[in-house]
Amino acid sequence: MRTMRVPEANEMKLTTVLHALSDPVRLKIVLCLARTGEKNCSSFEVEHLSKSTLSHHVKILREGGIIQPRIEGKQHYYSIRRDNLDLCFPGLLDSILATDEQYI
Repeated sequence: MRTMRVPEANEMKLTTVLHALSDPVRLKIVLCLARTGEKNCSSFEVEHLSKSTLSHHVKILREGGIIQPRIEGKQHYYSIRRDNLDLCFPGLLDSILATDEQYI
């Protein structure tokens, strides 16, 4: 089984997390996951993106430590790593999730 590298809490850097959250598409993915919980990559509610572009955005969120993958067969499911984000950067995720999507 292939595994995807996700940084441990002690490896997470604020600059990497903020970079990952600096794109409107990635913010919408995070908001979508916050609303729905674990979700398959192909079912994210984002505007017309190619599969490769969506995968790129998901990779940046994963490498930033914001989302956690779970692989089941050929399917990849993602969820927010709330515990690690709250531990390393208290209040950051809550501030992001409180943002009205019209301002993204």
